[in-house]
Amino acid sequence: MPDWTYHPLRGAAAAALGQRRSQRTALRLLAAIGSRPAGARLIARGFGHRHPHRRLAGEIAGVPVAVRLGLSVPPSLAQQAVRAMPPLGAGFIEVAPVGADDAETVRQAAAGGTIPLVVRADDPETEAALKPYVDGFTGGEDRHVARVGDPSVTAAAGALEDPAAVVIARPGVLVAAGPGWFARVTEAATPTAPAPALRDIGRDPRRWPTWCWALLVGLGMVGAGLGAAVITLGPVLLWYDVDYLGMTLHDLHGANHHLVHFLQHDRITMAGTMVATGALYTGLAVGGIRRGWPWAREAYLISGVIGFPTLFYFLATGFVEPLHTATALVLFPMFVAAVRRPLPAPRWRLAPEGPEPERRRALVGQLLLIITGAGLFAGGAVISVVGLTGVFVPTDLTFLGTSTQMLEAVNPRLVSFVAHDRAGFGGALMAAGAAIMLLSAWGWRRGEAWVFWTLAVAAATGFLPAVVVHGTIHYTDFVHLAPVYLGIAITATGLLLARPYLCAKTPERPTDGTLPSGAPSRGAADHGS
Repeated sequence: MPDWTYHPLRGAAAAALGQRRSQRTALRLLAAIGSRPAGARLIARGFGHRHPHRRLAGEIAGVPVAVRLGLSVPPSLAQQAVRAMPPLGAGFIEVAPVGADDAETVRQAAAGGTIPLVVRADDPETEAALKPYVDGFTGGEDRHVARVGDPSVTAAAGALEDPAAVVIARPGVLVAAGPGWFARVTEAATPTAPAPALRDIGRDPRRWPTWCWALLVGLGMVGAGLGAAVITLGPVLLWYDVDYLGMTLHDLHGANHHLVHFLQHDRITMAGTMVATGALYTGLAVGGIRRGWPWAREAYLISGVIGFPTLFYFLATGFVEPLHTATALVLFPMFVAAVRRPLPAPRWRLAPEGPEPERRRALVGQLLLIITGAGLFAGGAVISVVGLTGVFVPTDLTFLGTSTQMLEAVNPRLVSFVAHDRAGFGGALMAAGAAIMLLSAWGWRRGEAWVFWTLAVAAATGFLPAVVVHGTIHYTDFVHLAPVYLGIAITATGLLLARPYLCAKTPERPTDGTLPSGAPSRGAADHGS
């Protein structure tokens, strides 16, 4: 096997801290998180590949490993690597070179290991001293071992095509390519088949695959959001709203001439968020779950677990909206079916590596989209709390030209009615924010155009209605709308930076598993984070 030489690190961290310090800092950070049970689960869900294909199993130095992919570290980094690497998807850890003075350090590191730990010792005496504590020993001239310093996923995945080959990465790979490198190599080396088309689905719902149910939930959310928008732009109040309030639209306008517009602005932003969430679920279903990506179903699951329970906000507001409740009751069984049924076999197609500047711009775009999702989630949490407590923020009362007490004096149920809309919007925003954040963190791969278009459609349907309705009703307070403007700017910038990377053209892979002429090794993937 070839020995790929190490190229200079070009990452910002390496430039600022230096190569050795960057490696040590990265491993210590991951070790600090991974040493705690919750942190290990977070890393595994964020970066790890917990179900490697059986063809990637093998052995190193006579020791069985689940994945023939590991990390080589010096003794000074052994303890951090032992704690950090298992959740990331590494199959083993090699400590090398190890001299007599390093024996105690290695023994301490081996005590906390959960994956095989092998050593390349400098002399027979050191090897004999460590034999009771480590799993095996590697030789310096093993022709089946490829030691890589280049973060190329294509090269590493290509090496794993040989069933006897073992790929060992140097620590600099994680600094240059990010902690998801092991997962991306594993994905790139996993045998896949073409994804099924919509026309392949039968008429019997009992036989529908996971992704069909997830798709129905997404389309249902889109339909519900559009329906809510039609109602808001039309009658505004339905019969149950009038019954609950004991007031007509004319009565509300007479009580406060801004109140109807305020209700419309709340409900249109809610409707836009529902459509955006539906677009995210639709993309995850068709682009991710249909092709067997475990992370796609987990992103869908986490977002839904956040969103569906917000139905019970009525316990605090006192207003049960029949249409909202009916929609949730119809969609929730489909959501359960989508997360309980087996995930399809791997059916993804990964693009070969592209230009390095393109990848680095895409990484900046990825960071911006993750920030957007996190910001929306935090904003939704704040809006939920406000909706369930004070209901109005100062700019709301300024726009209405009134106070909470005056509204309660008009109708004791009026504030709780508004609270239901406000809190519901916050819950929907949290679900959408979580989906955006996780899709951006886990789905960033070259050539996955569906990721770009899913995020773009979600951004358009979520942000634009909010801007338009605020302008239409003349609720244009800059402080109130600043988060929306900032979100649009960050999202647009991130998508523009990432578009060449996410929408890169990918060569078609023949269905027999062979490669097209001139294509890189089977399963080749880019090394973006």
